[in-house]
Amino acid sequence: MTTLCALVLLLASANPAPDGGSPPQAPPRAAKRPEVSSFHGVEVMDPYRWLEKAQDPEVRSWSEAQAAAARAWLDGLPHAGEIRAQVADIVKARSTSWFGLADRPTGLFALQVDPKLQQPQLVLLPSAEAPERVRVLVDPNVLDKASGTTIDFFVPSLDGRKVAVSLSRGGTESGDVQVYDVGTGKPVSGVIPRVNGGTAGGSVAWNADGTGFWYTRYPHPGERPAEDLGFYQQVWFHRLDAPGAADKLELGPELPRIAEIRLATKRDGKWVLAEVRNGDGGEIEYWLRPAAKGSWKRLSAFQDKVVGADFGEGPDLFLLSREGAPRGKVLRLSLPPPAAKPLAAARLVVPEGDGAIQGVVPTRSRLYVEELEGGPSRLRITDLSGRAVGVVPILPVSAVGQVVRTGADDVLFLNTSYLVPAAWYHFAAAKGTVARTRLFQTSPVDLSGAEVVRGFATSKDGTRVPVDVLRMKGTKLDGERPTILYGYGGYGISQVPAFNSVRALWLLNGGIYAVASIRGGGEYGEAWHLGGNLTRKQNGFDDFLAAADWLVAERYTRPGRLGILGGSNGGLLMGAALTQRPEMFRAVVSAVGIADMVRVETTPNGAFNITEYGTVRDPDQFKALYAYSPYHHVKDGVPYPAVLLTAGENDPRVDAWHAKKMAARLQEATASGLPVLLRLSGWGHGMGSSRDEVIAQTADFYAFFFHELGGDFHPIAVSPPPPP
Repeated sequence: MTTLCALVLLLASANPAPDGGSPPQAPPRAAKRPEVSSFHGVEVMDPYRWLEKAQDPEVRSWSEAQAAAARAWLDGLPHAGEIRAQVADIVKARSTSWFGLADRPTGLFALQVDPKLQQPQLVLLPSAEAPERVRVLVDPNVLDKASGTTIDFFVPSLDGRKVAVSLSRGGTESGDVQVYDVGTGKPVSGVIPRVNGGTAGGSVAWNADGTGFWYTRYPHPGERPAEDLGFYQQVWFHRLDAPGAADKLELGPELPRIAEIRLATKRDGKWVLAEVRNGDGGEIEYWLRPAAKGSWKRLSAFQDKVVGADFGEGPDLFLLSREGAPRGKVLRLSLPPPAAKPLAAARLVVPEGDGAIQGVVPTRSRLYVEELEGGPSRLRITDLSGRAVGVVPILPVSAVGQVVRTGADDVLFLNTSYLVPAAWYHFAAAKGTVARTRLFQTSPVDLSGAEVVRGFATSKDGTRVPVDVLRMKGTKLDGERPTILYGYGGYGISQVPAFNSVRALWLLNGGIYAVASIRGGGEYGEAWHLGGNLTRKQNGFDDFLAAADWLVAERYTRPGRLGILGGSNGGLLMGAALTQRPEMFRAVVSAVGIADMVRVETTPNGAFNITEYGTVRDPDQFKALYAYSPYHHVKDGVPYPAVLLTAGENDPRVDAWHAKKMAARLQEATASGLPVLLRLSGWGHGMGSSRDEVIAQTADFYAFFFHELGGDFHPIAVSPPPPP
């Protein structure tokens, strides 16, 4: 690639080097090799399609040069070393945390995040009040000294004596399942391959006596063409006393090519449920079978709009339905359901209300109804007939994470806010009281002087868009504050309050951090999601741009000091924002983002995204996709903001070529003299990244924003880590 090596630009003759000396060598320009495709009579030019060939030596050479140039620039930024050291100090000083709790007769299973270690561990706790008696069951840090192995998911047997664990490597999310004996910590039986993946995930559900389990299975090499190995997920059954070759296919030919399956067993072991998603757009159907004997029967179809299900303690299945209720309603179905039209036997127990129902957790005599009110959570209680019992007290303007049944009617729930670290709380149903358990996090930084202000921007079509602003109390609103605006807006995923101690670096140095809850998310229910997907995706971009305008109008900042941040679908949002309103921002970070909406569906995970984004095969959807596709709307001679693009070469969700093509096009086109950097890693989408990789990437983001937005960095006080 000698011609590319010769085509080197300085990042900015008008943009002085960070240290005041000579600017670092800029990344090499990519050769233009235009290819033209025609869609519904429209010719689409693609000058950098050759960069999609990841293993091509020329692409690898160009990518390595890009990564080296980005590394040199980022490492040369003022305070880059100090910022990285501070991020590392904060992350390593965090207290231990626990997530993914599962209650079994043997205790509480959880993933434990120890800041001293690179990867989370699977542990067993006797209760939420005895973290000092934790026992490590599976430690990826021991299994892989290089820190590349992670736990994708785990499922304990119903009696808690065994646990199935999916392990993957290098951020690939390609997980194989190993069963461990909980008493000895030793592996049981052989490894079950290709259970988890980055396209459709993976799942396991045990039978009643722990002698076997149902599991999701991707095609094995040779069973389908290589291009189909990430599709056609099926349900198989495995007995621990039999070889894997004896496993039986139970559910699969009836399912769509882009099926995403989650499995669950009733606590008494009598029934097994399969949730089947038709890709990522929110279409869901359910299949049910008696666990001991019988076959899978379809309980609901995609058009029935049942989007959640959980077994009760008695002979009931509780369903979350959006049929005629975009904010959700709860139905109760007795088991076994009638063979014909099973949903006709379901009766309404919780009607649609003013909150967007996210899920329902049944206990012996109660229902815990998890809701969102535009972002913040509410946890309501009813009896099994839907009569109101009360509300669980939670932190103000906070998010409720997982809710776990424990005992007859008590629950454990995870609760956090922008200003309070996450903790597990115990709700005692009989007393109606909440107490923080000993599974709580502490903050290594002091954010007691911070506050959160909620405002509302007005979008292009008049829609009110929530904007949460984090700032230090007494912040002067003079239009000069360095500000980061974050957004996502897709798949019905909601932006909820969350504590992040590293954010203190920004806030305590006078910066402002804002979160926009735009359409495409689920903050106000399914109508909010549908208002920003498929051909309506532009609504979400308009919402985000309105949030940026609002920050300027309210005199928090100005365009020259405004940066934006988003990842994955949020990275697509970044690309749309910077191509539609380049003058509005000084700096953009697009992490593992989608850029080419015309060719995204040619990738495995892109095919799963069709139900969310649309397909170029449909004329109207192509028109919408092409209208906002960031890669196709970069214009020559436009003064674009400073841009930092990231990608993982092992990413199974968003192929690295999206960022590569976007970087090549922006580097060719921009007239601002500001940097366009491509930060490449050997990891994936972020799942499974080691602690040190997370530290390094986070530090790069903040160093980039401090430099480009004019932030004045000073080290902040970090408390030492708490004792074990």
